[in-house]
Amino acid sequence: MSMKKWTDEELISTRDNLESWNKRSNNSGSKMWLFTAILGAFAVSTGVVFIFFDGIDVLSILLIIMGTITCISWYKSEKQRKDNIAFLGEINREIKSRKIKVEPKSKYKTNDQANEVERAESTEMNITKSATEAMNSEKIKEKSDK
Repeated sequence: MSMKKWTDEELISTRDNLESWNKRSNNSGSKMWLFTAILGAFAVSTGVVFIFFDGIDVLSILLIIMGTITCISWYKSEKQRKDNIAFLGEINREIKSRKIKVEPKSKYKTNDQANEVERAESTEMNITKSATEAMNSEKIKEKSDK
């Protein structure tokens, strides 16, 4: 997959998703998954031992099948985890080669929007000042009339 054709936004969003996934997978979940793989290997070995001592039995076959499925699932997930980490490294290299600066999320997206908001705020302040002055002058006139 060529990342040369990806937009900057796609690269950054993919990187963010993979980094959040990586943080989640670094918790105790990976240790528990390894423990599950060891239990699967233990189930396979127990099934084989039961076949030697008791002969072929449904329980022994079931232990071997379930242990094998568990070990294969662990192997595939570990392979996927390594692939995702390698892909995250490739994305980071591509971002560095493009020299994309990930700026902190600002309040406004562009300078034009920021300028428009500043103008609107200053206009609102001018309107508020003139309205306040008009109200004050009316109050002064009312007091002077009384």
